[in-house]
Amino acid sequence: MITGKAGKLYIVATPIGHREDITLRALRVLREVDVVAAEDTRHTRALLAHHGIRRTLVSLHEHNEV
Repeated sequence: MITGKAGKLYIVATPIGHREDITLRALRVLREVDVVAAEDTRHTRALLAHHGIRRTLVSLHEHNEV
């Protein structure tokens, strides 16, 4: 059901090295959103799990963009 309510898009930088190298603000946003879209879902799934975050995760990359 579409409610007409505007959504928000957050662009969140994630670490390319150690999973602990993420800002508190990024973690807060990832905990508050309903859906996380990521280019590499394997990396993102591991990052979210490491920080105890369970969210709907969708793949978004150049081969499936609309």
